[in-house]
Amino acid sequence: MATSQLRNSPRAVTRRTMSKVPEVTAYFWIVKVLTTGMGETTSDYLAHRLGPIVAVAAAGVVLAASLALQFTVRRYVAWIYWTAIVMVSVFGTMAADVVHVVLGVPYVISTAFFVVALAAIFALWYASERTLSIHSVVTPRRELFYWITVMTTFALGTATGDMTAVTVHLGYLASGVMFAVLIAVPAVAYGLLRMNAIATFWVAYVLTRPLGASFADWLGVSRARGGVALGTGPVSLALAVVIVAFVGYLTVSRRDTTAGRRGAHASGRRSA
Repeated sequence: MATSQLRNSPRAVTRRTMSKVPEVTAYFWIVKVLTTGMGETTSDYLAHRLGPIVAVAAAGVVLAASLALQFTVRRYVAWIYWTAIVMVSVFGTMAADVVHVVLGVPYVISTAFFVVALAAIFALWYASERTLSIHSVVTPRRELFYWITVMTTFALGTATGDMTAVTVHLGYLASGVMFAVLIAVPAVAYGLLRMNAIATFWVAYVLTRPLGASFADWLGVSRARGGVALGTGPVSLALAVVIVAFVGYLTVSRRDTTAGRRGAHASGRRSA
């Protein structure tokens, strides 16, 4: 049986309908990159306004509340899911920054640490569930593995982006351009070379973090640090407005759900 037939079989469609995560569409990648940028600048803004300890504690409380809400719903709900992602982004940035700023761990070391941690999580997830597909996130245990993985990818991406911008001295703009090029690699590997969809997805997912964070930092930080100096507060607010607009559209249109995409395709065929 062809892959497309397997993907569209009644069993597969039912499983995706029960999934706690959105369908992987262009909207998914756009909002994901936006949340990475917002997480970076919001973390910096809160740390400077509230102090690192208070900021981390406050972000941790909101993150716990948003994840608790995400775990209580039975299916994917756009605003609940993306609120949790935003808070993972903010807290994940803070976690990576604490490792470097407070503990004094070089970005190279923290990047290597998070790579090993992510590999270990993937190994445990696969050993337990025999799959790493986000389309299989239909049970509490798989959802727990998913969110632990997401948290680690954000911390890894933050450390990697800071390493290229600061340690390697590329600067934020050059780092952003580099990651924009790199993220095309898994896209080409999947789209043209038909490489494994799960592996290419997670590679791209990790790269969205330094991609969005690098450009957000470039817009927010001072000119002395190689930025545009718009300020982390204004950049965070602007990104929040755009994210809310996208999530509002997805909530109404359901274009990032199985049912919504099938309805859009059916409507397109009728109008053709």
